[in-house]
Amino acid sequence: MHVDATTWLITIGVTLAVLVVDLLVIGRRPHEPSLKECSIAIGIYSGLAVIFGLWIWVAYSGRYAAEFFAGWLTEYSLSVDNLFIFVIIMTNLRVPRKLQQFALMVGIVLALIFRAVFIAVGAAAIEAFSWVFFIFGAFLIWTAWKLFKDFMAEETEEEATDNVLTRWVKKRFPPLTPTTARTS
Repeated sequence: MHVDATTWLITIGVTLAVLVVDLLVIGRRPHEPSLKECSIAIGIYSGLAVIFGLWIWVAYSGRYAAEFFAGWLTEYSLSVDNLFIFVIIMTNLRVPRKLQQFALMVGIVLALIFRAVFIAVGAAAIEAFSWVFFIFGAFLIWTAWKLFKDFMAEETEEEATDNVLTRWVKKRFPPLTPTTARTS
């Protein structure tokens, strides 16, 4: 499938526009979103994905549209596990419900930036030195082993111990109370 530069620019432009609207309009005022607000946002974003998939179908072919929809649905379903991670992080750091949407937005933006940097650096490293691929693979195996080992180990404490990053954040940023929390 050949995608011309104009199509890439339009796709990237629309993606950035959606992100900017999300940051400047939706994330502008910290609040606890209602079920209605969440349902509307999910509907809009899912609708945009469906429109994009239909555009791929018309512009390129049903095969590429099917590949897009398969990838989108897979990523969408896998993102549910992120919800549990967010709940654990928000609870552990005691982020007030009113500020959780803002904290998630900052986390998402940082994740996008770091993902882009790591993908670019990793791809360049693999392109220049093919043996680096084996180091990345070994790192993934080591990480999986560590997660498995930690999972199998029985916790003797009631709460898990904080890692270095959590201790650093707790030391630098005092817990927010209703008087210190940003209000709209």
